[in-house]
Amino acid sequence: MNRIFTFLYGAASYIVFLATFLYAIGFIGNFGVPKSMDTPASGPWQTALWIDLGLLSLFAVQHSVMARPAFKRVLTKVVPVAIERSTYVLASSLALLFLFWQWQPLGGTVWEVQDDLGRVLLFGGYAFGWTLVLFATFIINHFDLFGLRQVWRHLLKQPQANVEFRTPFLYRIVRHPLYVGWLCVFWSTPVMTATHLLFALVTTAYILLAIQLEERDLMAVHPEYAEYRKQVPMIVPGLPRQIEIPQPVVAAAEMRVKAAR
Repeated sequence: MNRIFTFLYGAASYIVFLATFLYAIGFIGNFGVPKSMDTPASGPWQTALWIDLGLLSLFAVQHSVMARPAFKRVLTKVVPVAIERSTYVLASSLALLFLFWQWQPLGGTVWEVQDDLGRVLLFGGYAFGWTLVLFATFIINHFDLFGLRQVWRHLLKQPQANVEFRTPFLYRIVRHPLYVGWLCVFWSTPVMTATHLLFALVTTAYILLAIQLEERDLMAVHPEYAEYRKQVPMIVPGLPRQIEIPQPVVAAAEMRVKAAR
């Protein structure tokens, strides 16, 4: 594939991600977009519930399956290695945009904070969450995470290279500051509707599952990650630092590492 086309593909995928990111801020926060999470319900709540669960499941499957090493090995037999990450970013963005488009509000309010100070704090938590999400990507390697580093190296005819395992300051407090940011985004709202509660519960459950899958992959690639898990809490400082992973999984990861050496 032409190097310039590869770079343009990666850049376009990143632009789609940025547009999706900005739309998501308005969608979840219910401002500045034509259709948000809590727009008025237009049909039976039972139908809306099943549609929304399907949309969330579709995104979760896409986001997790495409991130697994086995899928990446298959994908890179079809597309160049340089655009594997950009393809993942593009697919995730399109899955989210489809969710925004087809989302069906349920209606109903679970709670509403009337106190002015409480509302300010919750809006502040929402803004903090988005800031933390973005900041957490930059202190590791934002451009590698979203595929630009790979296509840029390909454009310059430089070999692809994995980013070394490191733990910048936020990652010494919790292992997943990025997910902490997402949780702040999902739960920081002065008006918790039934729709928003469904979204927050499902996405929180998905994050907890995704962490387990992600950490198994990280231990297979970076043996030092196992020790890191013992030293740093997962998402809440001060809570137990390690969630047990079945020993057969750990043993299999160790065998893969040894085989790769």
